[in-house]
Amino acid sequence: MLESLLYLIVYLAVLGIVLWLVIYVTDLLPLPAPFHQIIRVVVYVLAAIAIIYLLLGLIGGAPRLGVTRFGRL
Repeated sequence: MLESLLYLIVYLAVLGIVLWLVIYVTDLLPLPAPFHQIIRVVVYVLAAIAIIYLLLGLIGGAPRLGVTRFGRL
């Protein structure tokens, strides 16, 4: 259990750094207001999905992705 928590902390730290980096880079790009906000919302939604998936994996309830060899289920 302790090993799982350590992996969770490392994954969350890496996810946080990647999230910060993507937001930082998009802030530097001269995008119009709607596109800038849409990119930020998409990044936050993807990060939330990744966090939920990590937490589900911690309790053993993570769903399978359904991707197998040659795209067959």
